[in-house]
Amino acid sequence: MNQKFHELIAQASKVVLDKNVEIRLAITCLLAGGHLLIEDLPGVGKTTLVQVLGKLTGLKTRRVQFTIDLLPADVIGGQIYHPQEHKFVFHQGPLFSQMVMADELNRASPRTQSALLQAMEEGEVSVEGVTWPLPHPFYVIATQNPHQQTGTFPLPESQLDRFLMSLELHPASKETEVRILQGDDPRHLLQKIHPLFSETEIAEALIEVTKVQVSANVAQYIADLLERSRRPGFEGAPLSTRAGMALAKAAKAWAFMDGRNYLRPEDVQQVLIPVLGHRLGGNHGIKRGREWAGALQKSTPVPV
Repeated sequence: MNQKFHELIAQASKVVLDKNVEIRLAITCLLAGGHLLIEDLPGVGKTTLVQVLGKLTGLKTRRVQFTIDLLPADVIGGQIYHPQEHKFVFHQGPLFSQMVMADELNRASPRTQSALLQAMEEGEVSVEGVTWPLPHPFYVIATQNPHQQTGTFPLPESQLDRFLMSLELHPASKETEVRILQGDDPRHLLQKIHPLFSETEIAEALIEVTKVQVSANVAQYIADLLERSRRPGFEGAPLSTRAGMALAKAAKAWAFMDGRNYLRPEDVQQVLIPVLGHRLGGNHGIKRGREWAGALQKSTPVPV
């Protein structure tokens, strides 16, 4: 099973060039049952990354463009009156998909942001007193513009915590841009991609990830990271127990992709900055948080 995910990364890398690590981290986030936040400038491949992952995983994928006038009902759906039947019927919004791209999330009002983030946390939505379960798996990849840009509503720290991981894609290297300019349009390459997984295979992989074992040594390493973030003098926001649980979940998915049913400290290190960056950065931004996460990683002894 895990070999198929490496094949997915190889195929996705033919469309989204020079982003092998970011693609693997995005798949890791999916397998850990979390949600992903990508912060970067337009034009670096965020939409293409989501499209190619949706195609290769075979998950039903929708994209929602978040704007200032977008209402919660535009995302989760709402009751519409059917005159022939003399009753209101719930019409599902785009959130009822297995993979949802929430594009430019921080352009929407805090009210609409909250509607999405509540659904991400609970895996269901409530409308007019009735609860509707969301599909499984349910994977949100949200993008946001750098927080210093005008016309944005920054996510509070408590809502940033709803995302298991955060990434920056960065512009392609000069050599890669030359290849892109000489090659096919990524939109044309997407047409040639076919799903590698059935719906049940993805669901089974998520279950297998939960079976990966965490030794006392590795658990102690994660606890040490949390404790050091709370010491006086550390610049980043102190990490909660939930942040440590998120780190363990992501590391288990990373180990699963390497074909192991147990964690090594190296697995934790591979996902440490994407999992902790946005939590440590808070309102200072993901970029600053990633720097603090790197400093925390360097200052914490690694168990042998």
